[in-house]
Amino acid sequence: MSSPLVIFDLDGTLVDTAPDLIESLNHAIAPEELPPFDISQLHQLVGKGVKVMIERAFALRDVPLDDETFEACFDRFTTHYRDGMPGKSRPYPGTRAALERLKGEGFTLAVCTNKRMPLTMPLLTSLELADYFEVITGGDSFEYRKPDPRHVLSTIERAGMRPQNAVLVGDSSNDIDAARGADVACVAVTFGYADRPVETLGANRMIGHFDELTAALVEEVLGR
Repeated sequence: MSSPLVIFDLDGTLVDTAPDLIESLNHAIAPEELPPFDISQLHQLVGKGVKVMIERAFALRDVPLDDETFEACFDRFTTHYRDGMPGKSRPYPGTRAALERLKGEGFTLAVCTNKRMPLTMPLLTSLELADYFEVITGGDSFEYRKPDPRHVLSTIERAGMRPQNAVLVGDSSNDIDAARGADVACVAVTFGYADRPVETLGANRMIGHFDELTAALVEEVLGR
């Protein structure tokens, strides 16, 4: 029986990036005279990358967004976010121990995030997490991204694994919808940036702390 592949989302799952995302967004939109957002509004903004985050910010403020303004905001966001890494972003409690535990059981680990790779890799590297993962794919790794199930399936393929041996761990509908569309087992965390109540996402299991992410739980979710 093949060892499992455990695939993690990044923002809101492995790492609490909320303070830096909001700070960079507010930095990006300030020259356009948009009122700033606070962390409590993050779930309305995140999940599909920087582009959608900026578009949602303007829509929530009922301000039109043209291409030139978008490009300026995008550049300001990217520069501010990248230059400040890791900023206030930190792995969630128990993250590192869970990764060590699963690696110790011989599991293969991967990341599948909608964050672009030029922002994903510096963040994971600065937090000393990158070396845990055999495969890391971002929102610009393919022509599609979550909730498109092909993002998950292509990540599994890069890992040299099969969907029936994979479990995805995520915090939002993008993650769980992508996993379900790929016919991949999934675990939802309750501490992330879910855009709707976690219990309604349709995950196979929910966990409230990474201490719960054990080899036995992964095997159970896989039906072994």
